[in-house]
Amino acid sequence: MSVQRIAGRYAKSLIDLAQEQNKLERILEDVTSFKNASGNRDFYLLLKSPIVKGSKKLSILDALFADKYDELTMAFLRILVNKGREPYLPEIADEFVAQYKEIKKISTVKVTTAKALSADALKALEAKLAASDATYSQVEIETAVDPDLIGGFVLELGGQIYDASVAQKLEELKRTLAS
Repeated sequence: MSVQRIAGRYAKSLIDLAQEQNKLERILEDVTSFKNASGNRDFYLLLKSPIVKGSKKLSILDALFADKYDELTMAFLRILVNKGREPYLPEIADEFVAQYKEIKKISTVKVTTAKALSADALKALEAKLAASDATYSQVEIETAVDPDLIGGFVLELGGQIYDASVAQKLEELKRTLAS
């Protein structure tokens, strides 16, 4: 079974439980915190390691998170470790956040520009995206800066990329002139 499929199933289970217990927002905080923690290379490698025993991983998870996370989140983590599914925890956290955004109808858009966008430009872009049919009415914008674009922007939405950068236009012109 693929990692994506496993992650999707476990994330769905946790979301369903959280909704039943009216703890969805609280569990989202825990999962987001865990996702950030798994960004630490050593912690990530610990989770993925087949050498470290599950009992040791459980004691580490308890020491790190037991007093900070909701009991539902901790019970979920314990079950996954006992089943030997802890290597999938970072992917499950990613999938949980994705499913949460789908439930709450939040679109995530990544915008890459040559220079950082001003707050006004971000608000205008968010308003345009929210009004479009391509996104939900709630839009979350992630920004990145890439000076190699020269100007313009690259927009990533729902697995599609719209490249309106000067670098792309120059590349197209170069191909046209070469042929």
